[in-house]
Amino acid sequence: MAGGTNKILAKNHQSLGVNTAIHAVQNIKENQGRLGVFWHTQGSGKSFSMIFFSQKVLRKLPGDYTFVIITDRDDLDDQIYKNFANSGVVTEREKTVRARSAEHLKQLLQEDHRYIFTLIQKFRIERGKIYPKLSDRSDIIVITDEAHRSQYDIFAQNMRNALPNAAFIGFTGTPLMVGEEKTRQVFGDYISIYNFKQAIDDAATVPLYYENRAAPLKLVNPRFNEDIYRIIEDAELDEDQEKKLERELSQDYYLLTRDDRLEDVAKDIVQHFVNRGFLGKAMVVSIDKATAVRMYDKVKKHWSAYMEELVAEAKQAKGAKQKELEKKIQFMKGTDTAVVISQAQNEVDEFHKKGLEILPHRKRIVKEDMDRKFKDPKDPFRLVFVCYMWITGFDAPSCSTIYLDKPMRNHTLMQTIARANRVFGQKANGLIVDYGDVFKDLRKALAIYGSDFGGGIKEGDTPIKDKEAQIEQLKQAIAEATAFCVERGIDPAKIQSAEGFERVKLLDDAVEAVLASDEPKRRYLALAIGLNKLYKAILPDVRANDFSPKRALFVVIAEKILSLTPKPDISEVIGAIESLLDESIEAEGYTVDSEDDLRIVDISKIDFDKLKGIFKRNRKNTVTESLVNAIESRLSQMVSLNRTRIDYMDKFQKMINEYNSGACDKDAFFENLLKFVKELNDEDKRGMKEGLSDEELAIFDLLTKPEMKLDNKELQKVKGVAKDLLRRLKEEKLVLDWRKRMQSRALVKLSIEDALDQLPRAYTKELYQQKCEIVYHHIFESYYGSGQSIYAQAA
Repeated sequence: MAGGTNKILAKNHQSLGVNTAIHAVQNIKENQGRLGVFWHTQGSGKSFSMIFFSQKVLRKLPGDYTFVIITDRDDLDDQIYKNFANSGVVTEREKTVRARSAEHLKQLLQEDHRYIFTLIQKFRIERGKIYPKLSDRSDIIVITDEAHRSQYDIFAQNMRNALPNAAFIGFTGTPLMVGEEKTRQVFGDYISIYNFKQAIDDAATVPLYYENRAAPLKLVNPRFNEDIYRIIEDAELDEDQEKKLERELSQDYYLLTRDDRLEDVAKDIVQHFVNRGFLGKAMVVSIDKATAVRMYDKVKKHWSAYMEELVAEAKQAKGAKQKELEKKIQFMKGTDTAVVISQAQNEVDEFHKKGLEILPHRKRIVKEDMDRKFKDPKDPFRLVFVCYMWITGFDAPSCSTIYLDKPMRNHTLMQTIARANRVFGQKANGLIVDYGDVFKDLRKALAIYGSDFGGGIKEGDTPIKDKEAQIEQLKQAIAEATAFCVERGIDPAKIQSAEGFERVKLLDDAVEAVLASDEPKRRYLALAIGLNKLYKAILPDVRANDFSPKRALFVVIAEKILSLTPKPDISEVIGAIESLLDESIEAEGYTVDSEDDLRIVDISKIDFDKLKGIFKRNRKNTVTESLVNAIESRLSQMVSLNRTRIDYMDKFQKMINEYNSGACDKDAFFENLLKFVKELNDEDKRGMKEGLSDEELAIFDLLTKPEMKLDNKELQKVKGVAKDLLRRLKEEKLVLDWRKRMQSRALVKLSIEDALDQLPRAYTKELYQQKCEIVYHHIFESYYGSGQSIYAQAA
């Protein structure tokens, strides 16, 4: 993540898989160096599993191992090196561990490196010759990424000749196909399987759906797909291969890339991209480089035209419709688009011959970090045009849509569509918009999933489903939410047909019914979140209009419940609901205004008489929910500023537990909450009475709690110590990044020890040492340096 260090922990499937691989290393003699194939579906953390595996070998097993990480493309080699480097696993400079040639690889293997990165093509040799031995070390482990690819079959024997005593393990995101026997000969059989179904069930990835928006193609060659797969599958085409593609497919290639067809596709992409429910990033995948650039030009043209249409429409619109249009216009204005394709010799001339300009795109690719920009969810670079780059081994979790206009199948197809299966925020699923009729025969396109691989996969199961399945899921979700409401005396149809104040009252009654206890509240919010995600996921499908009224009703009830929370931004559930009260809901005639505003923002300003009055007007559940949320919010802040207040948190939780267990009724619980609010308000004012700021009070409490027998003179002395210590630390010691430097930490510790040495004699040597540790821990946790602290954030 930008701006900080994050700890990556292995998930269960990674831990199990890595431990199995470790066992294989321990039995190298028995398996003859074939450690196995590690199939974990794309998006489930395969790259980190490689890191976990190699690091555990180095930490746990005796030996001086070197890992040779092999990929088959420059961009993948670059990416996997960065993954290891960014994780702190590889600390050497890039040029010292990435092999530039076979000779350089041989040199690196003779040196002392834990990790070496190279391309499979380094094992190329002239036909009829035997690849020379690079090293006879037996402590080399070769890790290959996407071990099923044809390149590995071609160079398998060469790798064995080069490293005769090495062990081999293959990592892949897709299963091996029947016929990939050479892959098994090099790596062995599966040692760990974590398939797409398991990953979705565990929420390690999101499900994938496809929508066929392809215009029928009248192809001349009935073997078109087979021919095109033969030429482009599993390879990035160079200039000669692209010419071969055009030549061999001739008229059929023309049909796929003809100008009027690309115009239609470009126009559809613009309207679909802008009108989606979840506005994640997207990729447009074309058949070759020239078509990718051509699609970019056409999308830009239709982008401008569509924005002009929206601007004209917004001028005539009013109310909710106008807001919705203005929101789309701003999204379009703020969206950056770009082409990302690999460089080739004489590309400027070659593109000119086709009436295209590559130079502006090349300048951006060279000067800007396009990889980082697209991966950053906050960066406006939201739509990228590609053909080979980024469709495998590229991880951008915020990418939710793939516009596929390129014939693909099996490994390459699965690698490409998996760019959209990463978990991110409120992304319900990834969507593949199919313009190339790839999914016309789904079983044929993904024949690699034709067998039973365990984990619940049955014959015919595939990692992607028709969008129709989502429509059915939305129907089911609305039916479940309706049944839930009816069981609790809520009549959704009656609320929908009501108007004005009657509708407001019925909505308030619905909220009161849902808040009868914590369980139905959680259940209802889960249902509302689920159906809202599904609704947004099917947009811009016109069938969404059929579900809009009911969706709006259920979402408004959820929003009214969540509005009782003082600070919605601190609630994970609020984030899940997203902007529930959006323009489409406003257009349905719903508001969340009611006669009584029950949202309590500040418990110190509660009008107790007014609150009691509303409580008695048959709004007991709603008032209590609002009060509990307000207390929880304030108490959480108070404890974060002063950890000695944890007793208040315990007392509050005990009150809730007693109510939930039935030990007291709603009226008694409400009275207990009001008394507790008064206690918290008194505690909030205690610092002022003691003549201490919040920061000084926190240190004073750490020094005096648990309660000590101190007279007034001694208490005043402790206050002076607390004030003096804080002043000296803030003025002299708490510099920028002080927590990261050992010397700075030692100076802070010494200042604390010096200051606390002035405490009264009642503090024994043992107690003094305890207090020094406690206060240092508080300072370390609360003050970041250079004026930054939890207190500055709370101000």
